[in-house]
Amino acid sequence: MVVDTGVLISAFAFGGVPKAAILHLSEKAEVWVSPDLLNEYRQVPLDLQEESKITHDQLKIILAGIAAFLSDARITYPCKPIRICRDEEDNMILECCAEARVDYLITGDKDLLEIDLNTLRKVGLTHLKILNPRSALSEFQ
Repeated sequence: MVVDTGVLISAFAFGGVPKAAILHLSEKAEVWVSPDLLNEYRQVPLDLQEESKITHDQLKIILAGIAAFLSDARITYPCKPIRICRDEEDNMILECCAEARVDYLITGDKDLLEIDLNTLRKVGLTHLKILNPRSALSEFQ
């Protein structure tokens, strides 16, 4: 399983369904990351604090939560570029999914959630299910 940055930030900043989903899923599925995704996990909370969208206390909680979530994560090093996303920055998360051969991507990003199965198949992601946190919780109950 790969988890998008927005889901992790939402989980640790606000709790709710995203937090329930990642806590539940991390017990049931192996978590994978890439160096680019790790960098995004680190940088986005810093950017949010700089933009005054979160407080320093929230930043500390988010970073601690992400660190705990990643404590048993496996790292993959994608070498095959994928170029199918409207937002080019989202391609790196699909590259991570492809290299790790995961079955699930958990995201709240509408661009990723709207990618059709035929497009995924064309880039070798035949088994990937892209789910929002609520759907992921239902899938793994």
